[in-house]
Amino acid sequence: MKRKIMLFAVCLCLSVVFTSCGKRTDVGKEDPFIYCLNEDRTGLTKVSYEFPEGDTEETARAVLKELKEPAEEIEYTTPIPKEVEVQDCQLRGSILDVDFNSAYLEMGVLEEKLVRAAVVQSLVLIDGINAVSFTVDGEMLEDSAGFPVGLMNGDDFVENTGSSPTAYQTDTLTLYFADKEGDSLVPQKLDVRYSSNVSREKLIVEKLMQGPSGNGAYPTINPDANLLSVTIKDGICYVNFDSTFLTRAYDVLTEVTVYSIVNSLVEGTEAQKVQITINGETDAKYMEAVDLSQPLEEKEELVAAEE
Repeated sequence: MKRKIMLFAVCLCLSVVFTSCGKRTDVGKEDPFIYCLNEDRTGLTKVSYEFPEGDTEETARAVLKELKEPAEEIEYTTPIPKEVEVQDCQLRGSILDVDFNSAYLEMGVLEEKLVRAAVVQSLVLIDGINAVSFTVDGEMLEDSAGFPVGLMNGDDFVENTGSSPTAYQTDTLTLYFADKEGDSLVPQKLDVRYSSNVSREKLIVEKLMQGPSGNGAYPTINPDANLLSVTIKDGICYVNFDSTFLTRAYDVLTEVTVYSIVNSLVEGTEAQKVQITINGETDAKYMEAVDLSQPLEEKEELVAAEE
């Protein structure tokens, strides 16, 4: 009888222990987490994770290490494959540059897309990281179609309904650049082919930063600026640059630079206004002349009259 009572007590204690120790995939609303892959590596899942104390770069290195450690439960798998090594991890302002060995390129297209999504979305959860850049043996990562992947954040991995991770589409954009005198905007039509996983608003800003093609139009945005994120919410497009954006590279009117972005986005997306931020902050002025603290509406009067 005493033995039965002892066995019952042991079982009861074990039941309490296992009930109180939830699985890592049981992530509460306020719980810190990183992204891993599900058990069959076909999608992402949240896994609880306590971010260590330390500076931003140290925390990033710890997260990358965790994303490669063997999974503790069968409900998830860590994203970075065993043969893929993180060779370097450097913070550049609010951009984290991560370099992998050549084994990264051996992954299949779908797996690579999911691995990239899990790694990037985990890293941008760290305070101080707004965007992530991938290289392989020091060379910029390209997607399956040969296009440079460039800077990434969480917004880059929102799948378009009905599209596959490798789908591409074509479109025609109307972009506003500077005229020859640099004091007015001129529209330029641009035919583009791009991944369906890249938002239209991000594509517009990236193409503006690349500058115009052909004659009669001139660039407006400092080519050394880094685009950290572009999102649309409640009719406002939020465009986040690093501080290099505030340095003028071309002899154009200050308003021409700012409104080349605003007019292009208002015309090309559902946004009615554009909020330009610097490293996520709104308390800035472009060249001490254009106030960026509030969302801006398009200025049609800056567009040069057709000849």
